[in-house]
Amino acid sequence: MQDNKLIREWIKFASDDLFVAKHLFYEVNPKQLYISCYHCQQCAEKILKAVLLSFGLELLKIHDLNKLCNLCTEKDNSFEEIQELCAFINPYGIDAKYPNELELYDEIVMVVLNRTQSIYDFCKAKIN
Repeated sequence: MQDNKLIREWIKFASDDLFVAKHLFYEVNPKQLYISCYHCQQCAEKILKAVLLSFGLELLKIHDLNKLCNLCTEKDNSFEEIQELCAFINPYGIDAKYPNELELYDEIVMVVLNRTQSIYDFCKAKIN
C-alpha cells in the first residue's frame, strides 16, 4: 500500500537537496563544488526511494543509486533510460565527502547538476 504522505516527504527532501546543490554552485562564492555534488547524489537517492515507495515497495537502507535504479527497473523497465545517469552520479555520495577523492571543476559540476535534474524530472513524472 502506498503512503502518499511519505512519498511526498521523500520528494520534498529530494527537491531540497537539488535546491541546495544549485544554490551552493550558482549563488555562493566561492562555489562549494564538492558539497553541491554530494547533494546531487542525495537528491537522486531520495527521488528513487520515492519511486520505490510509489511502487508499493518497502525501502531498503541502501545508498547505491545503481541498486536503487535496478529495483525501479524491475517494476518499470523504462528506468533503464536513467541507469547511466545514476551510475555517473553514484560516486558523489561518498567520494565527494573526502579530500582528494575527486577532482572537481565548474564544468563537471554543471554536468552533475544537469544529470541530477534529469533523474529528478524522470522520477517525478513517474510518480505523478
